[in-house]
Amino acid sequence: MKRLALLGSTGSIGEQTLAVVAEFPERFQVCALAAGRNVARLAEQVREHAPERVAVADAAAARELRERLGPDTPEIGVGPAGLVAVAEHPADLVVAGLVGAIGLAPTLAAIRAGRDIALANKEVMVMAGALVQREVRRWGVRLLPVDSEHSAIFQALAGQRPADVSRLVLTASGGPFRLWSAEKMARATVAEALAHPNWSMGPKISIDSATLANKALEVIEARWLFDVAPEQVAVVVHPQSIVHSLVELVDGSVIAQLGVPDMRVPIACALAWPERLPLAGARLDLAAVGQLDFEPPDLKRFPCLELAWRALAGAEAAPAVLNAANEEAVAAFLAGRVRFPSIAAVDERVLDDYLALHAGEKVAELDDVLEADAWARARARSALAEGAA
Repeated sequence: MKRLALLGSTGSIGEQTLAVVAEFPERFQVCALAAGRNVARLAEQVREHAPERVAVADAAAARELRERLGPDTPEIGVGPAGLVAVAEHPADLVVAGLVGAIGLAPTLAAIRAGRDIALANKEVMVMAGALVQREVRRWGVRLLPVDSEHSAIFQALAGQRPADVSRLVLTASGGPFRLWSAEKMARATVAEALAHPNWSMGPKISIDSATLANKALEVIEARWLFDVAPEQVAVVVHPQSIVHSLVELVDGSVIAQLGVPDMRVPIACALAWPERLPLAGARLDLAAVGQLDFEPPDLKRFPCLELAWRALAGAEAAPAVLNAANEEAVAAFLAGRVRFPSIAAVDERVLDDYLALHAGEKVAELDDVLEADAWARARARSALAEGAA
């Protein structure tokens, strides 16, 4: 039986991971859970899975959890230290399902504790891809992608020689605004931006899908996950989300991974790799689908996407700067403080300001990444206050 520690248990990835676990109770044991402030849901998960350790955001959440669980309360950690404790807890696999920069430290802690990682927290590789891969090699652990696009590439690369790979092609649904004009997008509401046509995701990831910032982050993630040059990563819009991504080989062959949009599939792939789990659920019927559409991304309407290659070419900490600026801008949009176009405007302004100061600089250690992240957040807040759109 495989022991699992789950970072982000009450989020979208966490809930779907636990759904897979519930479908295969003979295969998996949940030994540790980390959540934020959704204490009511965490208490339900603790009752169902009986983990040995949990973590919550703060002392108030810890008190509430103890009140809800009484004598059945497991050991509780609080804040960043609590996340690290869950990441280091004895387990066979750590599912990194947090959203944002908060996942970087516990994921590195899990790697250094010798744990294999099922990685859904794309910001980990965006912020510190080179550092993470160095630690993966040093500690001899496996990094198993959970994002549907990177899982698809991982599966398509199985058995291929690196020298035979020409390009990685990430697919993008295009989000809720694929057919919207720039003028209409400028007036988009939060509810409209959250209404993803194909996937059920959390609010931050849903907004990133609407701006295509998610695809920019995935380009950076793919560059580091699969050790390819930035120019070897491409993006194509595929509104049906049936082809999850593709690998082009040097002889012109293209290998794709297809399936109905269901995040349980890449999650199960990572949990059981190299085995496959016989998941219940819909199966792909290509005859019923009838047609698959592809189109190039529109960089004028979705300028966030182009920033990926600019960041990768500019400085080693530039992707961390882009990610931090985007987190701040998305939070401001979700709070109703700025309009939708402000997200891309802030992302670009902060990245350009950083590159003007630090072009070509390398990252020596984690503190360099964290320093760049803090600088970018402060600069983004300033740009938001100035009215970047």
